[in-house]
Amino acid sequence: MSSELPQIAPPSSRRTPLIIGIAVLAVLAVVAGVLWSRGGDEAGAAGGEENAKVVLGTVGASDPYWQVLVDAAAEEGIDLEVKDFADYTQPNPALSEGELDVNQFQHLVYLAEYNVANDDDLVPLGSTAIYPLGLYSTKVDSVEQIQDGDTVVVPDDDSNQARALLILQSAGLITLEDGGSIYSTLADIDESASRVEVKAIKADLTPTSLPDVAAAIVNNDFVEKAGLEFEDALATDDADDPTALPYVNVFAVRAEDRDDPTLAKLVEVYQETQAVLDGVQDVSGGTAELVQVPQDELQAALDEVVADTEARQ
Repeated sequence: MSSELPQIAPPSSRRTPLIIGIAVLAVLAVVAGVLWSRGGDEAGAAGGEENAKVVLGTVGASDPYWQVLVDAAAEEGIDLEVKDFADYTQPNPALSEGELDVNQFQHLVYLAEYNVANDDDLVPLGSTAIYPLGLYSTKVDSVEQIQDGDTVVVPDDDSNQARALLILQSAGLITLEDGGSIYSTLADIDESASRVEVKAIKADLTPTSLPDVAAAIVNNDFVEKAGLEFEDALATDDADDPTALPYVNVFAVRAEDRDDPTLAKLVEVYQETQAVLDGVQDVSGGTAELVQVPQDELQAALDEVVADTEARQ
């Protein structure tokens, strides 16, 4: 048996390779980190930030200017989806329930009446335009040709019904008790002093009723879709009247989103993109009165109509 002890390296010689190995790993980690960081920066620069997603509801999403707005919004970092609804009763509940982020189809009077009827607090975010209502006919060419006792139809939703009745009164077809207001209903018609019988049906059905009645009030959205010409209206209301503010169409949002910067940017894109505005005018036959009303003024007008509506209940 050998009496020599096994040779053991001095502590210093054992640590040296370990220290070198750790140092090498540390350098590699730093290099890898730098490379990863650069790769991330390059990917971010190449891909950009993800666009903010916004779902908007409207009636008439097939109108060409909506696609123009989608494209313009994308350039501003907004991924806009426009969801179509069949009639006016649907977009507000969808907004309240969170199915939508914003809608754009209604004027302030309609919004006020919806809020009161449903104990809701949807608010205006920005304005679009005032669209005049028109009286149309496929049987006569003037108001004067409408015979006493003929039937004329109007939309059955409260806000547009009142507006329609005021048009019929201005045209000399009916007389409203107390002169009429934005709250007038069929019950306010003085039948003994009126020339025609008035019936109310759903707004989207007024144009299809034309073969069966003397004339009908048709919402701006449905004129061209029904094969009618804007210039053939027998009578319209005056969109330039200062009292028309309650009938300005608005973007509406939930109250908690009134200051949302992305939604505010969407309104700005709509109002400042000429191709969008030109499209709105094309669809309206040049009848739209484009307006930019400050949000606080829209809210004040809404609050006033809400208060008046509640007082009448």
